Amino acid sequence: MNQSPTHDPPALDATFFALADPTRRAILQRLARGEATVNELAEPFSMSQPAISKHLKVLETAGLVSVRQEGRRRPRRLQPKPLEAATSWIERYRELWETNYRRLDALLEELKEATPDASGATAAGTGAPESPSRETDALPPRGTEPGHLS
Repeated sequence: MNQSPTHDPPALDATFFALADPTRRAILQRLARGEATVNELAEPFSMSQPAISKHLKVLETAGLVSVRQEGRRRPRRLQPKPLEAATSWIERYRELWETNYRRLDALLEELKEATPDASGATAAGTGAPESPSRETDALPPRGTEPGHLS
């Protein structure tokens, strides 16, 4: 199988390539309302029918648009399967990022509870500053002992 370096299926690459262009996204948006011919699709754009046809070819190659023969008409229709595959791919990453954000939120909450505020109290503490951890921390600064001569 000929896959991209990220090991995503080539169809997914074609879908994202097709979606990368605003004109093609607008065409898909129009086709979401119902099928249309090339001329109908070209109406809102200031481009020629051949230019629209090139965009449609990209969309057809990606499987996002299909064509059917209806007498002399060849209406295009939106095909949702490739969009569903792209949505599924994006959803996996959304879940990953949500998990990471939940872990980050929990860590920030932990840090907030463990960090003293300006009075020396922790968010989860009693409000009293912590007792000195070493004996020397409890001693007054040098030169301020009672009986010290300056």
